[in-house]
Amino acid sequence: MDFTFTEEQQAAVEAARAVFSGVAPDQVPSPALTPGAVAEDFDRPLWARLAGSDLLSLVLAPEHGGAGLDPVALCLVLREAAKVLARVPLLETSAVAMAVQAYGSAELAAEVLPRVGRGELVLTAGANGRTGHDPAELAVTAQQDGDSWLLDGVQTGVPWAQSADRIAVPAHTGTGRAVLALVPRGHAGVTLADQVSTSGERFAEVRLDAVRITAHQMIDAEGGWEWLRDLLTTGTCALALGLGERVLAMTSEYTGKREQFGFPVATFQAVAVQAADRYIDLRAMEVTLWQAAWRLATGSHGALPATSDVAVAKIWASDGVRRVVQTAQHLHGGFGADTDYPLHRYHAWAKQIELSLGPAAAHEEALGDLLAAHPLS
Repeated sequence: MDFTFTEEQQAAVEAARAVFSGVAPDQVPSPALTPGAVAEDFDRPLWARLAGSDLLSLVLAPEHGGAGLDPVALCLVLREAAKVLARVPLLETSAVAMAVQAYGSAELAAEVLPRVGRGELVLTAGANGRTGHDPAELAVTAQQDGDSWLLDGVQTGVPWAQSADRIAVPAHTGTGRAVLALVPRGHAGVTLADQVSTSGERFAEVRLDAVRITAHQMIDAEGGWEWLRDLLTTGTCALALGLGERVLAMTSEYTGKREQFGFPVATFQAVAVQAADRYIDLRAMEVTLWQAAWRLATGSHGALPATSDVAVAKIWASDGVRRVVQTAQHLHGGFGADTDYPLHRYHAWAKQIELSLGPAAAHEEALGDLLAAHPLS
């Protein structure tokens, strides 16, 4: 079997590295020193460069002006974005766009996707529910009313909602079926309340009070929300991998230069063993990520649904990225806590990623439920 990436996927990585090469992780105030959000908006100049490099249209079909690539390519680009802590809603916009493309109406796709590819339309998703612990689709009710739908409920921790043009809101119907609404930010009945993420970014609580949405703005195809949730989770795993790889590289650089007793501390067995353990974590994060992304990209069937592979990837990503940044802080000593050095930013982002779309324990429980429902023989 050939596990190498395609030429198109490798070209996407090269383009991403070129765009992100000029991004400084400390270009905004430190989350440790800022009482509120580190900035009012995401990095718009970087967003424009991503659009100019065709990275925002990467996963869109050619008829919508895109390259037609898959979730694997998206995860490769997200991996590079996380290495520099790129402050852009690349995951949310791309994932929602792919859900519109796969499950939305032709009218909705034609209205939204070309503008997404040009960087003119920013999308985000409410995937945390009311508390961050319950299924997101249960936090909002959707009731069909003639040719439109009425939405009521709350989604919390919505990334960059104040800057997004449309918010993908999962909801449940009276029959318990999950649907997905693409709600304009300024729509009547939509109220945003500022929240600040662990990484210092501006998030929002999105409250919907009898919000009326036309039928063509709804995605009610079976499995649409579940697929988007899995893609968002897999993309979060890609962010964890890229961040962890950069942090381990920073640790290697520092311990290779820092000397004690006349020798670099990297040559001490206790240091080398801890770094080696974190390298093993990263390789496990990598292989489980690509398994999950491949299942989503191909729709391949297995003994368990693709959600099981996504759960395994998120378990490794959540636990692994936490261990990587904790070890990095330990091996950097007091220097790791210096707010003039970017490691503390990576630590804050890692904690945000660890808990986003469920910590390891939540996905262990979900995996147990899947194993119970699909016994292996």
